[in-house]
Parts: sequence; C-alpha cells; structure tokens
Amino acid sequence: MSAHESHHHSAPHSHAHGHGPAAPVSRHLRKVIAAVLIPFAAAVAVGLFVLWPGGAPPHKPSGVGFDQPTETARVVKVAEVNCADVHAEQQPQPPSPTGQPPTGGADKGKPCQQATIEVTTGENKGRTFQTVVTPDALRHYTTGQEVVVSYSPKAPKDLQYSISDVDRSLPMWLLAAIFAFAVVIVGRLRGLLALVALAASFVVLTLFILPAILQGSNPLVVAVVGGSAIMLIALYLCHGLTARTSVAVLGTLASLLLIGLLGSVFIGWALLTGNTDDTTGLVHGLYPDIEIRGLLLAGIIIGSLGVLDDVTVTQTAAVWELKEADPSAGWRKLYGAAMRIGRDHIASVVNTLVLAYAGAALPLLLLFSIAQSSVGTVASSEVVAEEIVRTLVGSIGLVAAVPLTTLLAALVVSADRKERSAPTGDEAGAGQMTGAEAGAAVGVTGGVPASPTGGRQGRRGGRGKRRKQ
Repeated sequence: MSAHESHHHSAPHSHAHGHGPAAPVSRHLRKVIAAVLIPFAAAVAVGLFVLWPGGAPPHKPSGVGFDQPTETARVVKVAEVNCADVHAEQQPQPPSPTGQPPTGGADKGKPCQQATIEVTTGENKGRTFQTVVTPDALRHYTTGQEVVVSYSPKAPKDLQYSISDVDRSLPMWLLAAIFAFAVVIVGRLRGLLALVALAASFVVLTLFILPAILQGSNPLVVAVVGGSAIMLIALYLCHGLTARTSVAVLGTLASLLLIGLLGSVFIGWALLTGNTDDTTGLVHGLYPDIEIRGLLLAGIIIGSLGVLDDVTVTQTAAVWELKEADPSAGWRKLYGAAMRIGRDHIASVVNTLVLAYAGAALPLLLLFSIAQSSVGTVASSEVVAEEIVRTLVGSIGLVAAVPLTTLLAALVVSADRKERSAPTGDEAGAGQMTGAEAGAAVGVTGGVPASPTGGRQGRRGGRGKRRKQ
C-alpha cells in the first residue's frame, strides 16, 4: 500500500474517534471563553476569601427545640405497666365529622410501656431515666435500641433527659453506600467523579454557606458565591475542562442571575417575609441579624442549581453531538434540532419541580383541605405563596436555560468549525490538522486518483465536506 493510500485510510479512522469525547476547539475560541470565565472564577474565589466565616458564631444555647444539646442513649429495659399507675391515661378523642365513633378503640385497655433509657455519651454517661409510651403512640421501643436524647441542664434532675429521636445511622449509611455503589457501577469514572463533586458541594454548603449566613452576611450574596463555586467544581470535575463544559457554565450562570432577579422582585412584591415555620422563627430568635427574606431567596437559588446543571449540560451535549453527526449543519439547524430535545426536557423538569415542592408541602396542603379553604385563600396565604413563588421562579429559570444554553452552544460550535475549516499555520502546528487530514486534503485538491473506497472516505473524513460550510 502506498503512502498516499495510507493517508486516505487514516482519515476515516480519525473521524470515527470524533464521536467519543468532545473535539478540541480552536485556540481563538478558547481565548474568548477564557476571557469570560476566568474573571468570573476569580470573582468567586475573591468572594469565598472575603466572606469565609471561619466557623459558625458561638451562641448561648436556649435549651429549646433544635437548640438543645443531644446525646446518644440505649434502651436497656422495656416493661408493661398499667397506664393509670403511671398517670398516662389515653386522652378521649373527639368524634369524627361523619358521626362515627372515635378511632383507636382497639387500644383502649391495653397496657402502657415503660422504657428505661441509659445515656451512653456526654458528661452524664451511665445515667438512666424512664419514659412512658402509650398504646396509641406512633413509636415504640425495644430492648437494645439506640436512641437520641435531648439534654436540658436547667430542668429538674429527673426531667433533664428526654427521647428526641431514634438512632437511624445504620440504615442511612447503608442506603448511602448502595447509592454510591450504583453510581460507580453504572457511571464508572464519571460516577466516581460525580460522588467527589457531591462531597465538595456538601463541604461548600457546610463550611461556607451556612456559617457565613449565621455570621450575618447577606444570604443572597453568600448563595450566589457559594452556588457559583459549587457549579464550577461540579461541572468541571464531572465533565472536564472543555469548551462544552464552559458553555454549560455560562448558561447556568445566566439562568441563576435570572432566577435571582425574578425571586427578588416577586418576594418583595408579594410581601413575603420568609418567616413561615417554627424552625425559621427559632433561627431568627437565636441570630437576629440574619435577613430572613434574603434566606428565602438564597434557598430558591441553591434549590434550582442542581436541576439547572442537568438542563444546561444536556443541551450543550446535544448540540455538540448533532454537530459531530452533521458537520455541515449551521447554527440555525443545530438550534432547531436541539430545541426539539429541549422542549421534552422542559416538560419533564418543570413537572419534577412542581411535584417535588408539592410532596414537601403535602402535610400543609392536607391541613388546608381539611379546613375546606378555597383555592384563592390557600394560594394567597404566605406559607403557600412562598412555595408557589419558589416553584415558579425556579421553573422560569429552568425554562429560560434551555433556549439560552442551546443558542450559545450552537453559536460557539458553529463559529469554531468555520475557523477550523481554514486553519492558520499556528493551528496546523498545534495539531489542528493532523497528518491524515492533510493527506486527505492533498487527495482532494491534487486530483490524484485513489481507491474507490478510500477516496470517498477521505473526502468525507478530511477537508472536502468542511469546505462546503
């Protein structure tokens, strides 16, 4: 086989590898993308440095609710006792609205349980106390069960400890291990990198975002800086330091800015305070300097970030793959084809967000249903209006991310291919035209006949088709 024929056979081999990882972009385009992203990344780094809290600020524990110190304990004994003997008679239940007798009759007359609990950690390790469990209680205890107890040092000695929860560390860690195993088995290296990015996100959240808000920094600024750091770490770690990932980063950033703007406008217009539950009230009571309304907006931004990453990466990858499949396609054709994919993505993602928020607020919706309130009354109440604003603002940002990212990706990939169709000497020296492509170009321009199969493949895999753009 001659050297000329070997060039023709090398060209399609090079072209076939283009369907794997994203093709490298031109030097000029890399400079343009870097000119946008490097200042942004630098601003995020400066924001992290300036706002870094150095840990949560100290405060005097109130001994109320979540502010109570907790210890671990173990149930060492469970005995049946008469409810009357321990003053734990069941309270009479009101009749149902339909006139039916009260439920729970089967529990009437059943004995109560008296559990003996031993504290296993803390300064009072080894101390025991007793708690009574009525027959109609949702949670019962067994000997040897691990529990979490709250400690109230100002209470009488016999009442200082009380069970606040059960210890569910084992099932939670097992579930996390199953999740990690499934991600690594299916995703392989990408799955492993995704787990690393997930861990990094938790580090930013727990070491920066939460302590900085508690220190009194503006929650919106903290959320933007912390969310941007999470976005940069997760996207580049999982998808590589490529132009395709950079386009997804730009689309995500623009959508986050839109979400922040819309959220700020409608939270103020709807006069939402953000103080709609006991937890928020407790946080505000412990740290009065926290801006609760800003906390609501920060939650909207952080909550939308994960789904935004999914949308922007998918749309960018779709445009890149469409271009690889049809190198002659212009940006309009690419945009139209990718938007057909994006419309299906929009429908599924918006439905996912709405159902996720509805599921989280299901007990609240049940209370409104029991109260037989009208839809208008329910929607205009602050506790529901807050969830509506959160859902719709996030959904608008997701919807806008699809055409915005798709257009940006189509313009970038089309501009890049146009530049690469007429490479300069520097680009050729940097590897933009391989030896196989050069040989194919000579075969086309020089008019030297080649084998029927090799010649046709050389024209498709080399420079022949790209010259038509």
